[in-house]
Amino acid sequence: MRLDVEAMKADIEQSLALLRRRLDWDVALRKLDELNARVEDPTLWDDPDQAQAVSRERSRLETQINAVREMETALEEGVMLSEMADEEGDEATLEEARQSLRAIKERAARAELEALLSGEADGNDAYLEVNSGAGGTESNDWAGMLLRMYSRWAKAHGYEVEVEAEEAGEQAGIKSATIQIKGPNAYGWLKSESGVHRLVRISPYDAAAKRHTSFASVGVSPVVDDAIEIEINPADVRTDTYRASGAGGQHVNKTDSAVRLTHIPTNTVVACQAGRSQHQNREQAWKMLRARLYELELQKREAAAQALADAKTDIGWGHQIRSYVLQPYQMVKDLRTNVETSDTQGVLDGDLDAFMGAALAARVGATRGSTAEE
Repeated sequence: MRLDVEAMKADIEQSLALLRRRLDWDVALRKLDELNARVEDPTLWDDPDQAQAVSRERSRLETQINAVREMETALEEGVMLSEMADEEGDEATLEEARQSLRAIKERAARAELEALLSGEADGNDAYLEVNSGAGGTESNDWAGMLLRMYSRWAKAHGYEVEVEAEEAGEQAGIKSATIQIKGPNAYGWLKSESGVHRLVRISPYDAAAKRHTSFASVGVSPVVDDAIEIEINPADVRTDTYRASGAGGQHVNKTDSAVRLTHIPTNTVVACQAGRSQHQNREQAWKMLRARLYELELQKREAAAQALADAKTDIGWGHQIRSYVLQPYQMVKDLRTNVETSDTQGVLDGDLDAFMGAALAARVGATRGSTAEE
């Protein structure tokens, strides 16, 4: 068997062994058997909330276990194919085996990182909010680029994206927007993206073609279900209604259907205009407010909570988590993990896994980080 195939086989086996340890394999198998038995118990469904929680846990654990088994089987088949091709001198089939092993290696690396997603809300859907910083059209355009970047990342990973609210910039881009990203571990992957993002480029809006620096902030919070109790005193919440802007037909411009909620004690503001009625938007806005306050509570439990709060306070110099430099050279660099790449267009098109993986590994103190390939 060729040396490159041997090296890939060793890397995959190492990742799979680590996955088994993190899952505590024998314990995970016993727990899955117990969850399967509970799901088959008709009395479980007397409590729908508990039944849904058990079903979600069973599905999550079954997915993780099946993924390891599938990769082990695929590895065995890929190695056998490479050995046969090597013996017969069949280079085309050998290259096919290499490609198969590369795909398994990438899948194992991602699964290894996903095994770190053990936070209280990591498995939940996520709200992602983008706000432009000072700078008018430049910052608005940059905020719009970030919204596109995260939307493309989400869709590339099979997540569903829903726009909850959006305020367009006067000439270009957006002043602010909130989207909901739906899918397994959406919050776990995105939570490290909260902070200020800095762009350096030749401005397309400057006739003198000068270099400009723009800032925008990103905030991420988990979507919380009704089983999680978040106590909110209605007297602490100010409700404002206004006319929705953007697409939606004639209706959005004729009634005050959009809703903005302000939680006065924490100065937390959410807005929703996606629904066709004020009632729908009010209901969704309250869900978003619960999610934001829940995220604030999660932050308090982490040592980095104050740094994150500071980053959200001032959208400007000294608070950025990542720099995107398009001029005079091409470089995207995360200032927390030092992961960097010269493939700026790939990043702006949603290729963020290397940055998210490194931030996730650093956040949980993992020894095996992730680097971006240039």
